[in-house]
Amino acid sequence: MEQHSDPPAGHVRRRRYPGKNPRAFHDRYKELNPERYADDVQKVLATGRTPAGSHRPIMVDEVLQCLLPVAGEIAVDCTLGGGGHAEAILARLQPGGRLIGVDVDPFELPRTESRLRAAGFGPDTFATRQTNFAALGQLLTAEGLAGVDIVLADLGVSSMQIDNPDRGFSYKQPGPLDMRMNPAKGEPASQLLARLAEAELRAMLTEHADEPHAALIAGLLKASPVTTTHALQNLLRNGLTAALPRLARPDVKMSIRRTFQALRVAVNDEFAVLDALLRALPHCLLPGGRVAILTFHSGEDRRVKKAFQAGQRAGVYSAVATEVIRSTKDETFANRRAASAKLRWAVRASA
Repeated sequence: MEQHSDPPAGHVRRRRYPGKNPRAFHDRYKELNPERYADDVQKVLATGRTPAGSHRPIMVDEVLQCLLPVAGEIAVDCTLGGGGHAEAILARLQPGGRLIGVDVDPFELPRTESRLRAAGFGPDTFATRQTNFAALGQLLTAEGLAGVDIVLADLGVSSMQIDNPDRGFSYKQPGPLDMRMNPAKGEPASQLLARLAEAELRAMLTEHADEPHAALIAGLLKASPVTTTHALQNLLRNGLTAALPRLARPDVKMSIRRTFQALRVAVNDEFAVLDALLRALPHCLLPGGRVAILTFHSGEDRRVKKAFQAGQRAGVYSAVATEVIRSTKDETFANRRAASAKLRWAVRASA
C-alpha cells in the first residue's frame, strides 16, 4: 500500500476560500486584498455588491460638477473615508493644488493615506488630519489658511465600518455593540443604552430616526440590556413581533434599522457635529468657494437644506441647490448603498 509522506516542516497549507460568497467578514480574504485578487473583486462588483472592507464613492461625477475643482485650488474632504472622492478631486487640482483629508477613524485614515500616496500624491499635494470636522475652523487656522476653495462632506458611515463586525455598526454579523467612529473616544452603544433612562431612549429614537414605535422599543431596551449587535437585533425583532403581531416583517426590519441608526447618531453626536460644521462653513470658504454635502437620512438632509437656504437669505451664499441630487439608476443598480444618498451644494458669496 502506497504510503503518504508528511508535509515538510514549516509547510503551510494554502488557505481555502470558504464557498463562493463567504458569509463571515474575516473569511473574505480575497475581497479584503483587492490588489492580489483583482479578478475576484471584479466579480463581486459586477453583481452590484460592494466588496467587503472597501468603499465605493457615491455620485463622483455629480460631486465634481457641484465643486468644479480647478488647478491650484485648496480643498478639504471632511470625511476622507476610502478616499474615492478625494482622489478624483486631487486629479483636478493639479498642478499646484492641495487637498486636506480629515477623518476621525484611526483605522481607515492611515490605510487611505497609504493608498493615495501610492497613487502619486505626495505631502505637498495631499495631507491627512485625524480630527472631527466640527473643528474645521480651528484646523484651517492651524494650517495657516484664511479659507479654502472647496469643502466636501460625505456623511454617515463608510462601507469599511459597516462591513467589519468588530466595529459594531451593523447586525449583519455578530459583533460588540460599539458604533464609535473613533473607538478611543466616547462610550460604546452598549454603555449608552445602559446609561440612558427610558424616556431619554424614546426621545433619541424619535429625534434621530423618526421611529414610530419609539416608546415600545425604549421599553424593550431598558427591560433587557444587550451588549452585541445580534442580541439587539433579536431583542427588537422578538419584542416588536410579540407586541405588534400585525406589524409586517418589512416594517419590523425598518424599525430595527432605524434603531441602529439612532444609536449610531447618538454615540457619535452626529447631529451636533454636523450643526457645528454648517455654522463654520461660511467662515471657512473663500469668496466664490463651493461646498457639497452628501447625506443619507432625513435628519441630516433637513439640517443641510435649512442651513444653505438660511445662508442664501442672509447673503452668505450666492447660490444653493434648489433640488436634491440623487444617484442615477445605473449607479444605484451597480452600488445599492447609493440609493439613500442625497447631494446638496452651495456657493459662497463673493462679497
